Amino acid sequence: MEEKILKSTGKGFAMLFVSLLIILAGCGTIAYGGIYDMTFCIPIGIVVMIAGFILIAGVKVVRPQEAVVYTLFGKYIGTLKDEGFHFINPFATSFNPAARTKLGQSGDVKSSVNAEVAMGNKISLKAMTLNNSKQKVNDALGNPVEVGVAVIWKVVDTAAAVFNVDNFKEYLSLQCDTSVRDIVKLYPYDVAPDIDTTGDGIADDGSLRGSTTVVAERIRKLIQEKVEIAGLEIVEARITYLAYAPEIASAMLQRQQANAIIDARKVIVEGAVGMVEMALEMLEEKGTVELDEERKAAMVSNLLVVLCGNHEAQPVVNSGSLY
Repeated sequence: MEEKILKSTGKGFAMLFVSLLIILAGCGTIAYGGIYDMTFCIPIGIVVMIAGFILIAGVKVVRPQEAVVYTLFGKYIGTLKDEGFHFINPFATSFNPAARTKLGQSGDVKSSVNAEVAMGNKISLKAMTLNNSKQKVNDALGNPVEVGVAVIWKVVDTAAAVFNVDNFKEYLSLQCDTSVRDIVKLYPYDVAPDIDTTGDGIADDGSLRGSTTVVAERIRKLIQEKVEIAGLEIVEARITYLAYAPEIASAMLQRQQANAIIDARKVIVEGAVGMVEMALEMLEEKGTVELDEERKAAMVSNLLVVLCGNHEAQPVVNSGSLY
């Protein structure tokens, strides 16, 4: 469906004034017929008043960043986007199947009854934020993770949004869910070996936790491809929540802690070995003491215990001979 833009005639105030005059003329005709006992004036006055009310029904108000899709006897005649006071065919009706749909998004959460009545079947052209609910998805390693995504979107083709899909808000929400699932399953939660996240056949270091911006951009592009038919533009997508599922969160935390401890111990051991080597080299260079291989091994063992231990070493004074 191709969008047609209705050009404003700029006659809103003029037609409102004319409609009110016609209604007053009808009232005057009825009153005249009643006063002078001219009964034929009464039906004429009623018809005139009905004509005035029909004309006044064609007076429409459109706010900035709003649009109204009009149909005439079931046929699409165009979309009114110009802000202001307009007059269109009084028999044209506005159509928006998603007008009453509430998805917990901006413009839907705190809307009052008066705001809903004022909005009616109008379509907002503003950038809207859809905060989709968290969903559980298995990552590339099969671990269940919970992901929440916020999508900023807007309507760019009102005819496609209204006529190409049944309800463009629900359609967008469904495509967000499926797109998140399709992209998240390509990535591990943390960097893992032998995982190809780009599809080029080469393992890389992509992950949900470390490549959040890249993942969000891929989700945005996939959603855009799917909602193109609905005349929607996906401005931005952001991951708002990311965590392991509760059933494995504790185990994964222990795993992360173990990896952190191993990495820390590795640094400590590397530093301790370097300090022991430096101590032995300095003793040999200065000739402070001559140690055989057995004593060197004992010294290395003692130094490593002191440097790598979790607690401070308790000193032991040797008052006898070294040998």
